[in-house]
Amino acid sequence: MSLFLCVDCGGSKTSAVITDKSGTILGRALGGPSNFAYMSASAFTDAVRVAVSNALKTCVSPPSIDPIPLPPNTEMFASAWFGISGVDSLAAVANASAALSTLLKIPLGPRLVVANDTHLLAAPLRLHPDIKHAVAAIGGTGSCVVSFQHQPSGMLSELARTGGWGWILGDEGGGFHVGRETMRQMMYDAARSSLGMEPLPPSSLKAKVLERFGIHRVENAPEVLPVVHLPEPSTAEAAATVPSYLLVAREKRLSQLAPLVFEAAFKDKDPFALNVLKVCAEGLADQIAMLCREPGEDPNLKPRAVEANKAVLCFGGSLVGIEDYRALVREALAKKGHVFKYVEFVDDAAAVGAVGLASLGRT
Repeated sequence: MSLFLCVDCGGSKTSAVITDKSGTILGRALGGPSNFAYMSASAFTDAVRVAVSNALKTCVSPPSIDPIPLPPNTEMFASAWFGISGVDSLAAVANASAALSTLLKIPLGPRLVVANDTHLLAAPLRLHPDIKHAVAAIGGTGSCVVSFQHQPSGMLSELARTGGWGWILGDEGGGFHVGRETMRQMMYDAARSSLGMEPLPPSSLKAKVLERFGIHRVENAPEVLPVVHLPEPSTAEAAATVPSYLLVAREKRLSQLAPLVFEAAFKDKDPFALNVLKVCAEGLADQIAMLCREPGEDPNLKPRAVEANKAVLCFGGSLVGIEDYRALVREALAKKGHVFKYVEFVDDAAAVGAVGLASLGRT
């Protein structure tokens, strides 16, 4: 079979898209989280297996009601492209490639491309022949920023990267950061109160967060600290005696606050929530700016940096999928002197990647 597979593996879901050699999408499906840095190789492989097996149901003749078992009995894929969150080193690429080669029965080599998920986002660079550089910025559950150069062969080569360090060390501008910054700002305001400073106006976001964690009255906000730091129960017996939010992994307790923050900021017009998002957008803008240089800046200072006015900024991820939040990031970038010639939001990275992979197969 001449099938072309692209899989976008992220912190919240796995998206698999399969095309034929003409680029027509034949199948697609979703699976659970598949950030390679946060799970075992077997758990990662299982998430990919679910997505790809279900995507294959409409790619066989006749179509199948049940998922197609993997590994397949025969070679099904002409090539596959995986963009994987958490694959940030050569060792991680090698480990993920070995697992995927076995799962899909694709030999290690050029037919199996494994890279960080930002590589899928840079595909729009091929749509702009007047430029040679792209910066791909992921702002979803986590965040990562990578710059690329368009090679004469049509392939994209990575220039530089920053971020993707995980919820403890970074993920500026992503869901973890939004939740973490919300908690930090609430603690700052509690400190202001302890100093006897003038009370701040009510915040719909604070009320939503406190309600989420069963805390009454804003002056009791410091009670959220155990919510952040307590590990999830280690036994079923212990799990039966704690609130449901403590059953969620600690990092998810933070990232799951992001929808509350966005609702409060853009629907309720809550100044406190909007300030949280401005701080987070500034953090993502700082990472993008790190890979850029201003017009006229000495190129010897950052030899592999790109000039924003000669490049495309490719956004991807659930948070930067919200136009108002993208606007905050772009506003922060403009203040730093970085205005991109083109700005794109890649809504369906797996589909863009699969179609692009098929087009390369035709050349």
